[in-house]
Amino acid sequence: MASGSSRHGDTTGNTIIEPGAVTLEAAEIARKSRALARLAVGDTSPEDRIRQRCSVAVGDFAMAGLLRFNNSPVEAGIRAIESSAPLFTDIRMVQVGILRAHHSKVNCALDYGLDMAMEKKITRTSAGFMSIGKSLDGAIVVIGNAPSSLLAICDMIKGGIMPALIIGVPVGFVNAAESKELLRTMTVPSISTEGTRGGTPVAVAAMNEIIIMYREACHDKRPGDGV
Repeated sequence: MASGSSRHGDTTGNTIIEPGAVTLEAAEIARKSRALARLAVGDTSPEDRIRQRCSVAVGDFAMAGLLRFNNSPVEAGIRAIESSAPLFTDIRMVQVGILRAHHSKVNCALDYGLDMAMEKKITRTSAGFMSIGKSLDGAIVVIGNAPSSLLAICDMIKGGIMPALIIGVPVGFVNAAESKELLRTMTVPSISTEGTRGGTPVAVAAMNEIIIMYREACHDKRPGDGV
C-alpha cells in the first residue's frame, strides 16, 4: 500500500474524524455522522473516507456514487502536503474552509489576474489561474464553483503544466459536467464528480479528508522518522 494510505479498519480506530469538533457535543455529532456514513457508503479504502466526508458535507449519501478518483489522487495529495506544496483555490469560500493542519500555503486565484480578466473579458478565476501559471506545477488545485477555471487549467495541462492533484468539483448547469469530464481525460491525479453536482462543501470535504490522512500518517511515524 502506498505511503500515507489508510489501512483497512483505520477509519474505526484512532482516526481523526473532525479536528474542529472541540466540544463534547460537536465531537459526538461528528462521530454519529461518520458512523452513519460508514454504514451507508462503505469503509474499505481511503477513497471511501472521502466519499463518507463528502456525503456528510452535503447531507446526501447519493454524493458517494458521484465521486470519481483518477490516477491515485489520495496518495498524490498526501505526498504534496508532506512536501508543503502550495494549494490554490478558485474562490474564498473554498480557501477559508480548508484546514490549516499542515505547512502548505492556501492561496486563492481571485488574488491574481484581475487586469487579465478585464482585458480578455474572461472570468476572474480563469484569469487568476492563468496568471499563476507555472506555479501550479506540483501544487494542489481545489475548485468547487468555477467550471471556467477548470477548463482553463485543463488547457494549461495540455501546455505542459502539471499540478500534483486537482480536486475539480464545480457545480452548475453551464460547463460544470463538461469541465469535469475533460479533467478525467487528463493524466493528472484528480478527484471529480459526475454531472452537475459538486460545490464548495464537496471540494472542502475532499481536501480536508486528505489533510486528515496526512496528519494521521505523521502521527504513525516512528520517532526519528520526521514529519
